[in-house]
Amino acid sequence: MEEELLKNIDEFIDSGDDNLKKRRYNAAVSDFFKAIVVCCDFIIYKNTKILPKNHNDRFSLLKKYFPDIYKNVSNLFILYTKSYNLRLNEKEAINTKNYAYEFRNKVNKK
Repeated sequence: MEEELLKNIDEFIDSGDDNLKKRRYNAAVSDFFKAIVVCCDFIIYKNTKILPKNHNDRFSLLKKYFPDIYKNVSNLFILYTKSYNLRLNEKEAINTKNYAYEFRNKVNKK
């Protein structure tokens, strides 16, 4: 399970990088956020052996066990949902990318 999650993290980050290079900022934010979500799932699973079923389940587990991660990811979730119908910019995409990379590095050390 953990190996599959790590591969998914890398795939979403690679896709986010491709979209960022092509200036598709909404798609980049979406991909980087998906990488962040999988990082959350990895951390949750590694520590509790529970794999979240959906966003509500994930946020509930983060809030209970990882409040600092919960706060950061909740803020990014708002940005991610904005990407559904608003245009995002390069700065927002880069900020999401930076958190995705930082989180991936944290996960890879565990």
